[in-house]
Amino acid sequence: MKVDTTAKSENTKGINEIISSIGELITVKNLEPGDKLPSERMLSEKFKVSRGVVRDAIQKLELYGLLISRPQSGTFVANIGVTAMNGMIEDILRLEDQDFKALVETRILLELKTVRLAAIRRTKEDLENMMSALTAYSEKVTNGESAVEEDLLFHLAIAKASGNATINNFMLMITPEIITNFETYHVCGKSRALIGIEEHQAIYDAIKQQNPQLAKQKMKDHFSELYQYCYNI
Repeated sequence: MKVDTTAKSENTKGINEIISSIGELITVKNLEPGDKLPSERMLSEKFKVSRGVVRDAIQKLELYGLLISRPQSGTFVANIGVTAMNGMIEDILRLEDQDFKALVETRILLELKTVRLAAIRRTKEDLENMMSALTAYSEKVTNGESAVEEDLLFHLAIAKASGNATINNFMLMITPEIITNFETYHVCGKSRALIGIEEHQAIYDAIKQQNPQLAKQKMKDHFSELYQYCYNI
């Protein structure tokens, strides 16, 4: 798995515009809870964007519980009033403007929960995915290359192992922005990256042992310096 930060950042604006347009469509057409939205094809033609962008926008609104998709039936307005829905859509769009510190705080809170779940629920395949990401990270760091993406791919593998689709999707949403800011602020120099190899290994070992308390502590240790850094920028 590779995190395509360029493509995702370019798509974000388009997706947000469609989210806003869907909100306006619901208001203009006076759609109520349970009413059906036009099809992806019709929305893509109306908004003059690809069906992929429309699909991503709908999935994001589903994630926040504003829309409900039913196989072979279509997409429907959730049981939320129009005024409340518009307010929530505005909040969702504002999430894209969070600063680096807020993103990292969110990530830390998510991952302390995620790593405990991963230690309990991980499968053999999950362990293989984590080890693959850890190996890729170690190779790049050892060669003196930037390994920001490989670092986050390791954490995304943990999120997937948690078995919680909502947490996993949210991590996928914020990861590209985190990568961009890591590069902007030049977080994690070479010495820190080398320590990261040991810390990643310790987290992996705790998850493999299915020890949630130890996994959480190792993740907390891993984030200690990053958390302090964010309060100094």
